[in-house]
Amino acid sequence: MIVGAGFAGYECARTLSRTAKGAAEIVLLNPHDYFLYVPLLPEVAAGILEPRRISVSLTGTLPGVRLVLGQAHGMDLDARRVAYTDPEDREGTLDYDRLVLTVGSVNKLLPVPGVAEHAHGFRGMPEALYLRDHITRQCELAGAAEDPGERAARTTFVVVGAGYTGTEVAAHGVLFTDALARQNTGLRDGPRPRWLLLDIADRVLPELDERLSRTADRVLRGRGVDVRTGTSVKEATSDGVLLDDGEFIASRSLIWCVGVRPDPLVASMGLPTDRGRLCVDAYLGVPGHPEVFACGDAAAVPDLTRPGKVTPMTAQHAQRQGKVAARNVAASCGHGTRRAYEHHDLGFMVDLGGVQAAANPLHVPLSGPFASAVTRGYHLMAMPGNRVRVAADWFLDAVLPRQGVQLGLVRSWSVPLDTETPEVARVPR
Repeated sequence: MIVGAGFAGYECARTLSRTAKGAAEIVLLNPHDYFLYVPLLPEVAAGILEPRRISVSLTGTLPGVRLVLGQAHGMDLDARRVAYTDPEDREGTLDYDRLVLTVGSVNKLLPVPGVAEHAHGFRGMPEALYLRDHITRQCELAGAAEDPGERAARTTFVVVGAGYTGTEVAAHGVLFTDALARQNTGLRDGPRPRWLLLDIADRVLPELDERLSRTADRVLRGRGVDVRTGTSVKEATSDGVLLDDGEFIASRSLIWCVGVRPDPLVASMGLPTDRGRLCVDAYLGVPGHPEVFACGDAAAVPDLTRPGKVTPMTAQHAQRQGKVAARNVAASCGHGTRRAYEHHDLGFMVDLGGVQAAANPLHVPLSGPFASAVTRGYHLMAMPGNRVRVAADWFLDAVLPRQGVQLGLVRSWSVPLDTETPEVARVPR
């Protein structure tokens, strides 16, 4: 049984299916029926890609794997049983011989007054769909507003966290709102929509190479994004954001991209953890439970390339750990030999929208249109499906105007920041 179908869980299920060739029952427990290619989520929020383009069907691409829709909420390791709740709120249990825990991560919270009530994260498809609707709605309301102060507040967007996600959201967002403003008669003659990108660190992309940071900073500032490093939020209200330097930014949009934390399910298991991540050995096994494996954001995997440290919470590591976990599960059943997880990072790519990107594949620094082409080529190769559809959407976005339509399908209360399931929109009970 595999719990979770993120990068680690999906790759584990696919590798196990190919290895077993029908000789074993493989069960995948996940709240929804698709694998989400998270790196392209900002392009959904910016109206470039349609939601289903980055949502790869689990049943359609994982032959030999039985999908069970449900959210795991309890583990009985002694009885080898997982308790879950399905989409219709029915309780169920599943037994296993081998368990691979890949439940991923959720939005990271900080004790800042008002943030949980007024900010929205960016971890799942519902949040991306909400943000696309919200940005469009705010621009439309601003175009109809007679008060200049209200118009300015509705067209001011604050992104907190200048890491990988926050940088891409701001980079794509400013292009999106510029396109919306050009189409809206009430905004054409007014000031441009304003974007702020805040981070307590001293530069954007603080976890990546400084050359990538400089490239991203230059592109963002060139587009008019107000990049403020060494700055944090002191309080959030319905009318705006109070910064730690005392300045109040009037805004209706606070986008929270300060990072992630492991799924709370990990802490509920009662096993040793490292900063919320389940402790595992180099073979991705849980000490004391030879039948349990864990990888991805949920596991503190020893980084053999950096002794004494654990692997970072990135898709690059999660995907490769999923393959190793599948191999070691098979080895525990007598098929093949197990191996330790070891991977040297291959560089990072940050899509900055338009024809701009910052990348260092194989640690070769790139920027501009060439970096953008390499970045998009990498994403197409890394996606397990929908490649033609994604490429078609990119082509259409290059030759046609951006569509500024908000459908109102995901409301603010459906995607709270403090949620254990950012991949599932909250529904009324």
